[in-house]
Amino acid sequence: MNKEIDRMTIDEINRACKDTFMELLGIEFIAATESSLEARMPITPKLYQPMEVVHGGALISLAESVGSAASFLLVDPEHFNVLGSAVNSQHIAPARKGTLIAKATLLVKADFKHIWDVKIKDDTGKLISISRVTNSIKPRKPEELR
Repeated sequence: MNKEIDRMTIDEINRACKDTFMELLGIEFIAATESSLEARMPITPKLYQPMEVVHGGALISLAESVGSAASFLLVDPEHFNVLGSAVNSQHIAPARKGTLIAKATLLVKADFKHIWDVKIKDDTGKLISISRVTNSIKPRKPEELR
């Protein structure tokens, strides 16, 4: 935890994802600003649906992972939980090989709600999927505080 600002860093989020679904998918967070977060996910056959393109569920999982992690970067995780509450996705084009890059851009930062637009592109820059991710920001209960 970065005690100076009480916010998580990209390295801390990547470490927190060890042994989780994000690690299973190969998601790695790579760049952040105050209003955006980027991650990459390698395309492997394990992400395919039977037609040998990336399964839509993998794209949605990438979008929600990046949108949720982006909210974690904006809160003090010792005092707040970030809970995904809605994901709306549209898949634009198939992805078959290489690496996917997802960028979440902040649309709304309210006291208890964050809304992110997430664009997923392949490593040639082709738009693969777009999503809107909404997170609820909930104060942690006293029994959850360290």
